[in-house]
Amino acid sequence: MRKRTINRRTLLRSMGAATIGLPILEEMLDSPAEAAPEKTVPVRAFNLFFGLGIPAPLQTEGYEGVLEPLKPLKDKLLIMRNVDQIRCDEKGINAHYDGASGAFTAEPPNGEARSGGPSIDQVVRKTHYPKGLPAGMVPTLIGGTFFRRSRVGRYVHSYNQDCTVAATMQEKPRDLFDRVFGSISLSGDESDVRRKRLKRSVLDSVVADYKYYTGVNSPLGSASKSRVADHLDRIREFEQRAFALKNKNPNAPELPPRSQILHGGPADPGGMGVDITLEELTTEWRLMADLYALAIQMDRTRFGALTFLAAGERIRLTGDYAYDGKKIWHFDDARQQKASGDKGCSHEWWHKFNEKKKNEALRAHAHMKMREIAYFLQRLDDADSREANGRTILENSLITISTESGDGRHNDVKRELSGVFHAITGANGRFKTGEIMDVGAEGIDVYNTMLAGMDVKDRLGPLKRASNSIDSIRA
Repeated sequence: MRKRTINRRTLLRSMGAATIGLPILEEMLDSPAEAAPEKTVPVRAFNLFFGLGIPAPLQTEGYEGVLEPLKPLKDKLLIMRNVDQIRCDEKGINAHYDGASGAFTAEPPNGEARSGGPSIDQVVRKTHYPKGLPAGMVPTLIGGTFFRRSRVGRYVHSYNQDCTVAATMQEKPRDLFDRVFGSISLSGDESDVRRKRLKRSVLDSVVADYKYYTGVNSPLGSASKSRVADHLDRIREFEQRAFALKNKNPNAPELPPRSQILHGGPADPGGMGVDITLEELTTEWRLMADLYALAIQMDRTRFGALTFLAAGERIRLTGDYAYDGKKIWHFDDARQQKASGDKGCSHEWWHKFNEKKKNEALRAHAHMKMREIAYFLQRLDDADSREANGRTILENSLITISTESGDGRHNDVKRELSGVFHAITGANGRFKTGEIMDVGAEGIDVYNTMLAGMDVKDRLGPLKRASNSIDSIRA
């Protein structure tokens, strides 16, 4: 006898259902022994940005150099070298701004708070969801860990058709959690929601559903019951990491303190740099990455951008850096630069890059950035990210990874805005993966080829510009 199937988006029916979501359960598939049709996998597109870039000569070392942390994911990524963003140069403007604005738009900036064109994710969103996303979803999710704020383009990397930011940037873990999971009203008084939010967990809204679907009368099998329980436990874990809730639930463990790093304007007044330890930086980032990945896994969002350090970021980092059980470097930027203020920041290693020297400090910073980028990507490639077609969210989504500069030399814009690192995922078999490719093309042509591969008719850039399809990246 064929078993009754259950719809993922209607399984939970209380007022918190839209914010909680569920993982894929075997009862949601026509047959647990069969993969669901390709069309059951939603179209997703995300832009992943990291500041300051990877000098083009270092990219040629492949996974034996600073790209080493991406090696475990090499079969699921296409690394693209020799991508040119020179068309994004805006004379008289700092090249960090130009490169950051061009990342994912291939257009120069258009003012302090606007891009020069829409970003890849929003063009894909417009095509595949012209009437909007399913009810209860976050239309666009933008988050990140960063400090430089002089122009929005430094840290926001998702833009609408009219060049405005696609959503408010969430830079605190608790704000990101609230954006994704805490939007429901917990009382009749809407003005009191925020105060109530600090006293109750978002999971309180699905207690009745939880008891039913894990109880003796549940239509779920034992494996699915266990997965539902684990799923809700994960939400509570992340909620507790992000908030200092005054939750009186006796089953709730003790909660951590608020984030200890500065956010907003006070983070880096005057752009002179931030003193921060590696542990402080990565702890904050990984919570942001975990929350963002959880939002995707729960199908709360399908489009947006995530930033690890802004364009032209100025931090004075300290602490031991290890990878794969081996110490790589001891960060002490100000002391190693023999300078204070902005001149003692890691930013300066990029301006001092010389391919004839070892560039040890720059290499350590770039390697660390790839480790943290890989951390987020791996969250979308684990067991909780397995989808109905047998692939992971990482494999099924279009995730574009980029940065602002080639080798960071302001005195040579062509050198700074050429050779910009790019990488993409396979987007459910649409693009090649498992390669490091010298594409030798303009970013705008690479991006428009990606849009074509995503069945999008719209193109970035001037209407009259002749497009060059980079077919080498297509599967």
